[in-house]
Amino acid sequence: MNKPHFPSIAGSAGVRNSILELIGNTPTLLAEHLSPPGREIYLKLEAFNPMGSVKDRLALGLIEAAERDGSLRPGQTVIEATSGNTGIGLAMVCARKGYPLVIVMAESFSVERRKILRYLGAKVVLTPAAQKGTGMLAKARELAETHGWFLPRQFENEANAEVHARTTAQEILTDFAGAPLDAFVSGVGTGGTLAGVARALKAQSPGTLIVGCEPDNAPLLSSGVWQDYAADGSPTSSHPRFRPHLMQGWMPDFIPHVTARAFEDGLIDRVMPVGGQEALDWSRRLAREEGVFCGISSGATFAAAHRLAETMPEGSRILAMIPDTGERYMTTPLFAGIEEAMNAEELAISTSSPNFRFDLPASPTPVPTKAEPADGEARAHIDAIVVDSMQPVVMFALQWCEFCWSACKLLDALGVPYRKVDLDGGEYTDADWAGRVRRALAERTGAPTIPQVYIAGTHVGGATELFDAHNSGTLARRLAKLGLESRDSRIEDAYSLLPQWMQPR
Repeated sequence: MNKPHFPSIAGSAGVRNSILELIGNTPTLLAEHLSPPGREIYLKLEAFNPMGSVKDRLALGLIEAAERDGSLRPGQTVIEATSGNTGIGLAMVCARKGYPLVIVMAESFSVERRKILRYLGAKVVLTPAAQKGTGMLAKARELAETHGWFLPRQFENEANAEVHARTTAQEILTDFAGAPLDAFVSGVGTGGTLAGVARALKAQSPGTLIVGCEPDNAPLLSSGVWQDYAADGSPTSSHPRFRPHLMQGWMPDFIPHVTARAFEDGLIDRVMPVGGQEALDWSRRLAREEGVFCGISSGATFAAAHRLAETMPEGSRILAMIPDTGERYMTTPLFAGIEEAMNAEELAISTSSPNFRFDLPASPTPVPTKAEPADGEARAHIDAIVVDSMQPVVMFALQWCEFCWSACKLLDALGVPYRKVDLDGGEYTDADWAGRVRRALAERTGAPTIPQVYIAGTHVGGATELFDAHNSGTLARRLAKLGLESRDSRIEDAYSLLPQWMQPR
């Protein structure tokens, strides 16, 4: 069957044919509240890229360069070592272009990044944190050689800097065409952003000071100790001055070849060190005083830009790269002290008006009237599901119910195949039929609540009974009798799977 043709509306305001067309053209924002008196610090907000970081540009640039020179074949698997944002950008590009993707990442990087990558369809291979960036890089090379996969080599590939010279730098030049830019500040990760923007600015805005930033406890660039490289530009060892630091995406445990070339070409005027606490503090201030939600490396870059601005003449304009969004840092120290539950001040607000409060007894539950008996068709429907020997584990659930989600997490962790019957799903859109089936289930189980779990036709109970059975070991024994061997889930207390607000107090 031929695919129907729909007329393209690309070119209409706001309409694109591909997610890739949304990469770049990110806004520049004046940090009006946080700029020092008499100076202006601007923010290049790369979170406005579709996957939320500057690395979307790099991902597209690397893949399209490889397509042009033929080093990437149609359908070939792409593999790359990354702290996360490059991988997320590659996952978007590869999803759109049809390339399988494997990402190699040290286990120390945030969990959010792994989940985003997997959600976009990528495979994530973790390497031990102790083996640092060189370990994940070596593993990616090893896998690429073993399987014949394409390795973009972001740390050595000149296309990394080229895409920023062609896009990011041109946007900056346009934004500041009528008001000269006195300084450009960027953290150093692969070095592509800094090198590419610096190359274009040196040619077209030679008065702009180019400043790179690195962690103060890992001063690789300012150490004066340079890296040895293999013939392909990859590092041969970890740098002796590297120490673990908070700025994910900044300096790995080696000086990337892209960065080294930028220094050799005289593109970088100054390197500024930034401390981890300083980065955290400025990230939070950007959120709370400018409304800019960004990550740790963004705060670090702004910290350097702010220090620099204080030393520059009045009227100076400084641009800081803000490479990503804060949502990728929720399991890092950036969110330390951010509570899930209400704090004392919030509780005081809650109790300042009379109703809907946690400190008052719940309204008494009305005594139910005698339920209408279930009808035979609904009973037969439930019975047929429960006694199906091909699917001995059955959960009657609701799509929106968090108890149901938590029960599913447990069964998924155990590797147990089960049938989930959503009583608010498509089969039950008719309200009368849904109600009849709910009545039949409540009559059969003696409980009106959801979920309700059956194993081999025997009622286990709801979420709490399922969790208790797991915690006591009886669930594993019941499954084993059916030949359903559950794997070691390493979940000692199933109640830990509940959302925080639902866990027993």
